[in-house]
Amino acid sequence: MLSRTANNLFWLARYMERMDYVARLLEVGQRMAGLSGVGEDWRSALIAAGCEPGFTKKHEVVSTAAVVDFLFRDPDNPSSIRSCINTARQNARAVRTAITMDMWEAINGTWQESRELFDGGLRPEDLSRATDWVKTRAVLYRGAYGSTMLRSEAYWFARLGSHIERADNTARILDVKYHVLLPDYEAVGGGLDYHHWTAILRAVSALRAYHWVYRDRVKPWNVAELMILRPEMPRSLRACYDEITSNLDLLGATYGGRYGECHRLAGEQHARLRFGRIDNIFQTGLHEFLTDYIDRTLELGDEISAFFLF
Repeated sequence: MLSRTANNLFWLARYMERMDYVARLLEVGQRMAGLSGVGEDWRSALIAAGCEPGFTKKHEVVSTAAVVDFLFRDPDNPSSIRSCINTARQNARAVRTAITMDMWEAINGTWQESRELFDGGLRPEDLSRATDWVKTRAVLYRGAYGSTMLRSEAYWFARLGSHIERADNTARILDVKYHVLLPDYEAVGGGLDYHHWTAILRAVSALRAYHWVYRDRVKPWNVAELMILRPEMPRSLRACYDEITSNLDLLGATYGGRYGECHRLAGEQHARLRFGRIDNIFQTGLHEFLTDYIDRTLELGDEISAFFLF
């Protein structure tokens, strides 16, 4: 496979995953701001999306309307939902022969439907409906490529892109609540704290999974363990690295047993998650752990690009 084709497939998958993540992040911001009425909740959403510097260049005040517009439809923000859809479609057009018809229809259909939504503007009160639409389109795309692509290089590069992006995104959405590090603060365990953690679980569609696994009220350390270390949770950091290492190994074997620094980094991070304990993570600091994890995942993405000549 040409490195250009692999690059397009990798980033097509990443931008479709990022589109879904930003929609979920907007849901978290909306729920938290509605509970506390504090503008810092929206600033946390901007930081978690990596968009705060770009936002401050265009807006002086952090408001609900400004943040929603910037993260949802601003064409100058490369991580806005609008930009993600446009970039994903451009990558899909470049590799039409490497993707299935169902995949193309899912991506192109999303782009066509999105034009009316973006051109007409988006009021904050319509945010829930809009984010539901984005999540539905993301599920349609995943179903299309998961059920129609041959299990070959193209599929493995797409899977790799999806899970690199998801690994980064799950850490970022959990880091929205980084200020709750240890159960020493008076606010931990209170009603507002409970609703904030519940909002995060709902944003990653994990509230029912949480109660199934723990059969207990929502507690910060259990939420962190579910989203970091539990392999049965499909959006957990552990589950993402299970997929990343598996797909890297398949690609390495396909290319004559060639393995590089990206394989070593992925294996090292996978071992930390496989054998890690949530007590140790909280003792060293949840925010510090997540920040280091995000940096390592960014480095891994760069090494994958270098190894496969993206």
